[in-house]
Amino acid sequence: MTNESTEPAGPTGPAEPAAAGGGGARTWLREHSELGVCVLLFALGVLVLTDALTMDVDIAQRGPIGPRTVPFVVGAGLLLVGALLAVDVLRGGRGEAEGGEDVDLDEPADWRTVLLLTGVFLATAVLIGPLGFPIAGALLFWGSAYALGSRHHDRDPLIAAGLSLFTYFVFDNLLGVPLPGGPLMGVL
Repeated sequence: MTNESTEPAGPTGPAEPAAAGGGGARTWLREHSELGVCVLLFALGVLVLTDALTMDVDIAQRGPIGPRTVPFVVGAGLLLVGALLAVDVLRGGRGEAEGGEDVDLDEPADWRTVLLLTGVFLATAVLIGPLGFPIAGALLFWGSAYALGSRHHDRDPLIAAGLSLFTYFVFDNLLGVPLPGGPLMGVL
């Protein structure tokens, strides 16, 4: 059995069957679906640049590099990548299907892990105020490890606590970014 077309060949090969119901625009959009990513990148770039332009900057700022520099670079990068991707898609470039060696595309999504991670992040957002970063961060790190499959119940909480304290000290003391200490504020 062969898959040869019985329709007359055009200048580029066999003629394609016409879409029923005038779906020309829909077919074109389906074939260029990566343009949605371009639109998303462009919208994020505009959002970041708009936010950078409306940022309240201290008048006593010294030097050419201030708090607006990184948002300008990131926003411009998002616009550039969105434009380059759009050009590539319009020239016929296609994103390749996921071909990772550890990804089985026939398996359904692991919603249990997604829901556990979502719960851990939401719990951290709620608990960081009353408990402070050291405790909430330890719960975040331990909960994330558990949600992702680690079952070392004796080792994981200790690593999470150490990582949380290390992060707290680096941000609070070395970088000067104050994090809430919670009830451990007097101890730390």
